[in-house]
Amino acid sequence: MLHLTFNNAIEAADTERRMISGKIAPYGEVGYTSAGPVVFERGSIAIPDVTKIKLLMQHDSTKPVGRATYSSDDESGVYASFKISSSTRGQDALVLAQENLVSGLSVGVDVSASKQMKGYLLVTAAVLKEVSLVESAAFDSAAVTDIAAAKAALEAASTKTTIIHTEMIETETETETESEETVTTAPIDTPDVPAEKPVEAAPVQAARQIIRPSVLDSQTVRTPITSMAKYTEHKIKAALGNQESMLYVTAADDSFSTNPAFNPTQYLSEFPTNTRFGTPAIDACSRGVLPASGMTINVPSLVTSAGGGTGVAPVVTVEAEAGAVQNTGMETAYLSGTVNKYSGMNTISIELLERSDPNFYAELTNQLQNAYLKTLDTTVLAAMVTAGTVATTAQAATSAGIIGYASEAARLVYEATGYYAQNYVANGSQWQLLMGASDTTGRPIYSASQPMNAGGLTQPGSIRGNVLGLDLYVDKNFAATTTVDDSAIILAPEAFTVYQSPQAYMSVNVVSNLQVQVAIYGYMATIAKMPKGIIRYNFT
Repeated sequence: MLHLTFNNAIEAADTERRMISGKIAPYGEVGYTSAGPVVFERGSIAIPDVTKIKLLMQHDSTKPVGRATYSSDDESGVYASFKISSSTRGQDALVLAQENLVSGLSVGVDVSASKQMKGYLLVTAAVLKEVSLVESAAFDSAAVTDIAAAKAALEAASTKTTIIHTEMIETETETETESEETVTTAPIDTPDVPAEKPVEAAPVQAARQIIRPSVLDSQTVRTPITSMAKYTEHKIKAALGNQESMLYVTAADDSFSTNPAFNPTQYLSEFPTNTRFGTPAIDACSRGVLPASGMTINVPSLVTSAGGGTGVAPVVTVEAEAGAVQNTGMETAYLSGTVNKYSGMNTISIELLERSDPNFYAELTNQLQNAYLKTLDTTVLAAMVTAGTVATTAQAATSAGIIGYASEAARLVYEATGYYAQNYVANGSQWQLLMGASDTTGRPIYSASQPMNAGGLTQPGSIRGNVLGLDLYVDKNFAATTTVDDSAIILAPEAFTVYQSPQAYMSVNVVSNLQVQVAIYGYMATIAKMPKGIIRYNFT
């Protein structure tokens, strides 16, 4: 999976609330990343849990300075706000952002889907992993728009001195310090101003004091609750009426239970589904190229009755000296397949398409594709059952029955077609039987991780495996859900061919109501070339 780092500018640094905000990734703009020129497609960046996104320094995971508190996504890009920690590193990050020494926000993403375009890489799906403060942004158009802080206080914090702001004047255009007094360890002579009389200041609209400790490394925690023992101590004191302890352990008057309107429901971009499966039966067959035109396809064939066909092969005989040569003709036939269209459609409103999460359209197309593939796979399974040959011997649903079925099917396929049985398509019940199969000592036959005498390999985490030398394909689309007749098929891939066109999508706008119809469609034909090369399970 490709990992990218991508820079953008800090848009706001609020040092009083210890917040840094900005656009962390734009959509539709070329930026220069660790992998070269990159453009993020709209809605391509997923953030599963914004509270788990850390703010780092220079993409160094050992130097976190804050954590994301909010993110939003619009047509221009992804925005985020970060709460900066009160640690020394966090304070340094705020100072550097305020002084424009670090002016960029750089995202680190894992790219799961992308397209190589002319001159750049178009990212269509990625997951945000972290955001970092960096020296400069990738885009000149982005700039710091607001720094809501007392600049002198930040300068004092960076030089480890104490600054007391006695007056602050706010106007419509600027905020300026009326007077500033720097406290040092040496006495200051001020003969013109009596030491005991404060300096008078002009009237102000808002006045406040910001006091920074002279030694930042000696900051103490304001709350005395530093352990479970301290919490218990103050809980008891608060119950006995201690007012100071009540400040630390008494519940708030307002909470989400009393103010539920301030606790909106959040909808994540996760989308659980049980429709994703694939096409195991089709994968077990041979594949052919579907012609670009026509709704019927014919394949010339010479399959004799031994293989389930009607053709007649030439015969060579042994003749006596000067004996006449026997004249035997070769008769062939055409095998026909009907080309069928498979399609599905979903009608959605323009509001849902444009005003919902950008992932909606991607999930809609995924679900249409899943339904399309399921129908094709189910069709192929039914066609193989219809065309195939039932195994001669009925077998029980046991380990011995599976071994008997596989060994007999291998012989029957080879004798009838000259090809070898290669694939074993089984339903879920037979898969369960294979995973639970054991020998007389109780040791697993097919599911042991390191078997001494390997009979194959099946495991719960994969629908692909191996049984007695046959490639296993587990297919839940079987009509049979238990180990019964036709709950498994063993075949030579050459005996059954699937001709499939590429799937296509079509979007149509309905002008009268602005609805959008999204459709998926494609074409497929199947031909059972040698029916006796397809052996169906015969349950006793």
